[in-house]
Amino acid sequence: MNRQTHLSKLKSEEYDICVIGAGASGAGVALDASLRGFKVALIDRSDFCAETSSRSTKLIHGGVRYLEQAFKKLDFAQLKQVKHGLHERKTVISLAPHLAKPLALITPVFSWVEGMYYSIGLKIYGMIAGDDGMPPSKWLNKKETYEHIPGLTKKLHSSIMYYDGQFDDARYTVAMVQSAAKLGASVSNYVELKDFQKDGSGKLQSAKVKDLVSGEEFQIKARLFINCTGPYADAVRLMADPSEEKRMRPAKGVHIVFPSSYLQSKDAMLIPETKDGRVVFVKPIDNEVMVGTTDTAYDNLDEEPVLEDEEVDYLLETLEPFVDQMPKRADIKAGFAGVRPLLAPKSSNRKDTKSLLRDHEVEYDQSSGLLSLLGGKWTTYRVMAKDAVDYACDLLGKEAECTSEQHPLVGNQSNNFSKVNFEKEANQLGLSSSTVEHILEKYGDQAGEVLSIAQNEQLTDLIIEGYPFIKAEVVYALRNEMATKLRDFLSRRLRLEISDWNASIKAAEVITPYFRQELGWSEETAVIELTEYVKMIEEFKRKANVG
Repeated sequence: MNRQTHLSKLKSEEYDICVIGAGASGAGVALDASLRGFKVALIDRSDFCAETSSRSTKLIHGGVRYLEQAFKKLDFAQLKQVKHGLHERKTVISLAPHLAKPLALITPVFSWVEGMYYSIGLKIYGMIAGDDGMPPSKWLNKKETYEHIPGLTKKLHSSIMYYDGQFDDARYTVAMVQSAAKLGASVSNYVELKDFQKDGSGKLQSAKVKDLVSGEEFQIKARLFINCTGPYADAVRLMADPSEEKRMRPAKGVHIVFPSSYLQSKDAMLIPETKDGRVVFVKPIDNEVMVGTTDTAYDNLDEEPVLEDEEVDYLLETLEPFVDQMPKRADIKAGFAGVRPLLAPKSSNRKDTKSLLRDHEVEYDQSSGLLSLLGGKWTTYRVMAKDAVDYACDLLGKEAECTSEQHPLVGNQSNNFSKVNFEKEANQLGLSSSTVEHILEKYGDQAGEVLSIAQNEQLTDLIIEGYPFIKAEVVYALRNEMATKLRDFLSRRLRLEISDWNASIKAAEVITPYFRQELGWSEETAVIELTEYVKMIEEFKRKANVG
């Protein structure tokens, strides 16, 4: 994915569909539409998966909270969501098994009655999932519980263990973008929509956009524009048709990350109820532990949401009854915040974001011809994309079935890749077992390309000590994954920023020369980019009052 090559196509060619927004839903739509034979353009004003889709809890699940609410409130629309999610959980894992895997979750309970309640609920959860390869839920006694997570509180009675999926959300999105590009889609990050141009009947015929790297403005012509901008969807909807009413009710969710020594486990924990009626997950992430999430209304979409002081307090307070030794604020290594694209019905004034469904809707604006994919959640991204592209087929007069369920993503497309041979070659280069495992999990069958760069360009050294990342990965991301800014690599290609802020600053200093070399940065640009990145991380630490 060479950015300049794709930009040249965007400037000169005409498209059937232009997808605006390259998060989970946008990348999914671009891939589905490409598979059905449409000529597709995909743009995003930031990096691929830079916003909501990379700020998730990294879980693929039906939603245990929705299941409980379905029965408590007799709201069986929530049960439908659970069913869709659990069906798609199997598909998401199968399309990119190097990036998505099963995960055991332990739900601590403090009495026999509580254990029975959660055991019945999770049995129903498993029944809805059906035979999808996940082990059944199991009631663990106290001794068995500590064998799974030694760091849990000594006050617990027992626990319920069940399985869901976990994944690398940002790399999964990049794999979808790469897969769409491989099928002929023209894709680019850092291309911002500025305005639409309309024909005589008021229908959209082109988008005026700006390359935020070069500053150049140009037009993208397409027969249909699909708005996949998540919580920012209203801005695009109103740009296309100012008479439309706002639909999005954004909600902020945050996570904190602390050392794994406090729980000493590869398994995750579900805190089944917080003081405000949420569930919170405590799960491993890149050899650390992540805790999240929260749910508060968020209106300031012009600024990036960040982890704040009182949100750290909330998550630590929520965690305290469940662990034997509490991490201190000074132990927190990183954190992140995202905005959920919660969807309100038209003419609704509801304010409580917890009451809004995370279901999705495909909205067609008759006046402008804009198609918008609204709401939804990560686990059902493929169904969301299918619904949007089905609608696009009707509008554009094309008959083509959705095949995305059977199309493996880049990283899972080669029948010739051998893990055994890769490990042998990597060992000969002197790479550690942790680095070998990391490369296989991040790149799948593309791992050999990373290894080739490492061997041919002598880039086997670690980026920083204490982490398995090697310098060849920087060059690979710059040449093949359209990494354009330091943060693209550190936050989304590598995921270091969201697990260790201080390490991310050190890594930024090491990788800057490679960005300069591969992207042609001047010395001045390199200094500015590095300075701004370090300043941003220090501001994150200040607002969270950690580090």
